Amino acid sequence: MLIGLLYYRPLHDYFSSRAQRAARIAEVSKLEHQRAALERKVREASSPAALAAEERLLGYIRSGEHLFLVKNIPQWRRHNGARHDVAR
Repeated sequence: MLIGLLYYRPLHDYFSSRAQRAARIAEVSKLEHQRAALERKVREASSPAALAAEERLLGYIRSGEHLFLVKNIPQWRRHNGARHDVAR
């Protein structure tokens, strides 16, 4: 009985440490996957095609291009939509 009590605490600490280590390893693995995903997003977002798309969304135009502002598109669609529906 005394020997069992003497071994209880070290065994308990050992198994507790093993469980904590496994949890930390799982957490590190999860964080590594998140880091890889974020690095991939950064690479994709900084590609020339992605930067050009963002420039377009912000309204930037390149030199040599012409900017056209189109107004009243919904009104035009209502007016011309009936003509296109009949022609189809």
